[in-house]
Amino acid sequence: MNRRWRQFVTLPMLLVLLFMPIQALAAKKLIPMGEAIGIQLQLSHVFVAHDILLASNQWMKGGAVIEKIDDMSVKTLADAKQAIKKNGQQQWTIQSEGKQQILELQENEADNVISFLKDETDGIGTLTYIDPETQNYGALGHQIVDSTLQKAPVFNDGSIFLASIHQIRKSTPGQPGYKISSIEKQQERLGSIEKNTVYGIFGRWEVGYQKRLPKAIEIMHEKDIKIGKAEIYTAIEGSKVESFTINITKVENERLEFIVSDEKLIEKTGGILQGMSGSPIIQEGRFVGAVTHMFVEEPKKGAAITVVEMLERSS
Repeated sequence: MNRRWRQFVTLPMLLVLLFMPIQALAAKKLIPMGEAIGIQLQLSHVFVAHDILLASNQWMKGGAVIEKIDDMSVKTLADAKQAIKKNGQQQWTIQSEGKQQILELQENEADNVISFLKDETDGIGTLTYIDPETQNYGALGHQIVDSTLQKAPVFNDGSIFLASIHQIRKSTPGQPGYKISSIEKQQERLGSIEKNTVYGIFGRWEVGYQKRLPKAIEIMHEKDIKIGKAEIYTAIEGSKVESFTINITKVENERLEFIVSDEKLIEKTGGILQGMSGSPIIQEGRFVGAVTHMFVEEPKKGAAITVVEMLERSS
């Protein structure tokens, strides 16, 4: 085979390799979910939840990291509780605003301070999809940001659990509503959390929940998404997932905007709530995307990410 012929053969082979992932994604099927989930991240350190004024008139600032209590290294809240069991004055070494500090805590003062420490971040969201081929899942459609740290936390481990909705605080213009729920931790966890990204949380689906899963449906690419009627799957009572109608009003750059049109959902929630992030969007029987945000002044109006973008960013 001469050199020109080798070049002629190699180029088509290269083109086939380049287009194979696109073709595979085009035929991809995912299971749309909609369950409310409790989210738990085990943090890398023990943090102070908010500012504490000590008996010495020193401040232990919110966001500070507890490094040591006396000579005992602290990595978990259990470590901190173990360290304060002894009586008497204690010396706490903390890292606060980039500087190391030594604080003196009076006898029995540590017992009060310990209640303001944390080593995990909890939250509520919505499960978006399960990939039946890989057994991976995606949820939320946006990043978990710790309220104390005001940023995405570094974590050692993470879990998702099934949550049950007990009450709804309705959204009103200028005041986002939210779901009042409990996390069913007595059950086996649904999955691990391996990534916390601006496109959602992702991890491994773990439990024998398969008998309750709906069937997988084809994903829809941006070019095929239509302005007009669609549905969202979400839970607003107990753990039951229901379908509610919306109208897609804008599709651009792998992002969507929509208006809630379902009278039942509007009556119950006022529109979009905190905790609905991750609710899957379906149009004409295909998987479109996931709810990510609400418009605070217009709670019936929401924003979403396409499931294609979410899926691509999960790896």
